[in-house]
Amino acid sequence: MLSHPSVPDAGSPSGAFRARRRRVRRGNWRLTLMLLLVWALVTFGVAYFARALSFDFFGWPFSFWVGSQGALIVYVAIVVIYATVMNRREAAAGVKDPVPYADEAEARRPERERSGPITGF
Repeated sequence: MLSHPSVPDAGSPSGAFRARRRRVRRGNWRLTLMLLLVWALVTFGVAYFARALSFDFFGWPFSFWVGSQGALIVYVAIVVIYATVMNRREAAAGVKDPVPYADEAEARRPERERSGPITGF
């Protein structure tokens, strides 16, 4: 059954909610694209310009250092930045984990359900 166009459907989000959701998605896309750009520059840019980066850095050629250590540090930093920003955004939006952690779920179960058919397990 169709409702009247001027009466908002109870199951559909309002216009303000849709606009906020669109802004959040755009922000997530921007963050993802920015971090992917950093990843691409570190991965491919250093390899492409390796000969131009021939100065010594802590006693080693800079291109070798970036390829062996620097790139790994940048990759870990990308993951940490993404996780931190997304956790903050989810906390600001009031998003909770859909499934509680295993130890929390285990603590909520009644005592009789905790052990299997064999006692002690």
